[in-house]
Amino acid sequence: MRQAVPVELSSLVGRTVEVTRARALLGAERLVTLTGPAGVGKTRIAVRTAWELCGGRGADVVWADLARLPAARAGELGAELGPGLDGREALVVLDGCEQLGRRAGELVAELLARWPGVRFLATSQRVLGLAEEALLPVGPLALPAAPQDPAAPQTVAEVASAPAVRLYVERARGAAPRFALTEHNAAAVADLCRALDGIPGALELAAARAHRHEPAEALRLLTADPLGFLAGGAGRAGGADALRLYRLAAPGERLLWERLSVFAGSFDESAVAEVCGFGALGPQAAAETLRRLAPALLAEPGYAGRYRLPLTVRAYAARRLARDPHGDGATVARRHHERCRITAERAAQLWRSGAQLEARALALRELPELRLAMDPAAAAGPAAALEIAVSLWFLWSACGLVEEGRGHLERALARHPEPRPARALWLAAWLVVSFGQPEAADPLLVEAWTAAVQEGEDAVLAYLAHVRGTVALWRDRPAEAAEEYRDALEMLPEDPDFGPGRQALEAARAMALAHTDPAAPPLAGGALDGRDLWARSWAGYAQALLQRREGRPALARTWLLRSLETQFALGDPLGQALSVELLAQLEADLGRHEQAARLLGAVSGYRPAVACAPRAERILRLRLDPEVLRAAYEEGARTPLRELLPEL
Repeated sequence: MRQAVPVELSSLVGRTVEVTRARALLGAERLVTLTGPAGVGKTRIAVRTAWELCGGRGADVVWADLARLPAARAGELGAELGPGLDGREALVVLDGCEQLGRRAGELVAELLARWPGVRFLATSQRVLGLAEEALLPVGPLALPAAPQDPAAPQTVAEVASAPAVRLYVERARGAAPRFALTEHNAAAVADLCRALDGIPGALELAAARAHRHEPAEALRLLTADPLGFLAGGAGRAGGADALRLYRLAAPGERLLWERLSVFAGSFDESAVAEVCGFGALGPQAAAETLRRLAPALLAEPGYAGRYRLPLTVRAYAARRLARDPHGDGATVARRHHERCRITAERAAQLWRSGAQLEARALALRELPELRLAMDPAAAAGPAAALEIAVSLWFLWSACGLVEEGRGHLERALARHPEPRPARALWLAAWLVVSFGQPEAADPLLVEAWTAAVQEGEDAVLAYLAHVRGTVALWRDRPAEAAEEYRDALEMLPEDPDFGPGRQALEAARAMALAHTDPAAPPLAGGALDGRDLWARSWAGYAQALLQRREGRPALARTWLLRSLETQFALGDPLGQALSVELLAQLEADLGRHEQAARLLGAVSGYRPAVACAPRAERILRLRLDPEVLRAAYEEGARTPLRELLPEL
């Protein structure tokens, strides 16, 4: 088992920092442990570190691949390494210490005591738990940033520099020499890298199939059957490693592995205790077991104490859970759904209380779980899926995920028996209108009105008037919109327990009145300075409309920039579009026509297609040469909006 350092020194994309840190730690510590899940690259980092420390000067390095040491002979580790280390200075690399099970710590402690001149570099999916141990967690390769809008295209420029993508492309070219990252496949490659968690071993297995499957097809096959797609490759990132990890675990750990597979995304101790802590593994035991398993999990970037299961481990554990004869799978799924319901309602309460940025952050952080809970085909059924979707109304309508929210509602409504709930019908109608298809909303509006009357849902009746007002506004009928918004305010309860608050409806009416009645009374109820940030952004837009009409462009611009700050923070693309279009109008008023065209180009994809053309666009068509207008418009479409607005 004693070997020289493996000679394979393949590319360590994105791993320079880890190698440097490992070298520095070994300069000060006798035992350094590289921890992380299977396939993350611990062995390669160990190879490079050993080579850089000792290879160039011929120092003694002993490599021990513990996967080749039978479990029954684990106690003979010292003898396997040999007496040649007595009295010498050397570096011993112990690769795969998790293979030694729970005895790993005491066995390594014996080696430290036996050879005081020897340094040890260990790789393990578990912490050894020794006082002398210096830990160096190894995470996955950095991924390209996920677009806020899942439907938005991703370009080569946006994804090519991510280390995970670089590794995939490098290995794919080895399997298919003509493979290239193109505008056609960039989004699929990025999604594939994300699906594989940025784990190098898994990326290489997938890239090895590039000669048979295009990235989009590979992603589809991987999603359908992760273990089947990755099976048969060399390395430790496929189902074989998941099986090995499971067999080495204690019974309580195996049980937790299985139950953790119910999570679609990340989890923390409280979530694990709440969802997985029952029966033979209570809440406290589940949290303690999670701490032991943490080194083999993926740490969630930016969220201390949150973890995810690697894809193949989750797939294997889910298969085990589904076959559990005691019915744990149904219990875990039920507990998971209930936690999602409570999470969605908590986020909605935060929004109503004015903590809207916190509400958005909570909903986005838990979105993988919430998506799972909104599956109408799951055991909880379509009614439970709709309840969560309605609680998250703000995420769909105010935070830019219109298309996703519409999809969740339509799928659940299609499975829901008659009569369908008024709240869900209202929200579906609103999202259809926001998506730019007001005609398609008419049947939903009629059905929602009937259901709201039957259910006694006054808030839904108010919100339906608000939807009708929005349709009128898109069609450039502001007077009609103002009347609908007024009716909505009269019907809306003082403190609705779902949906937009009074301040949001007041801001909508002020926006309509600004087009028709500049002498209308000022906003009431605190829409301009209340706790509802979203309403304040729309109220600021209404104020900007008034200030422009009254000949105060500088003040109008100040209001718009203030609104845009909130709209950027919330991720409200519709708000950004209307605010920027009014900024373009101000620029056109001042004769800066090309800048106005660039601004319009920057938000051209944000507004509903059926909405009337921006007023600034009508002026620019008269004042600019068509080619100049087109060039400026296209330049704006290529430029991030913030670059066009240096004040932000």
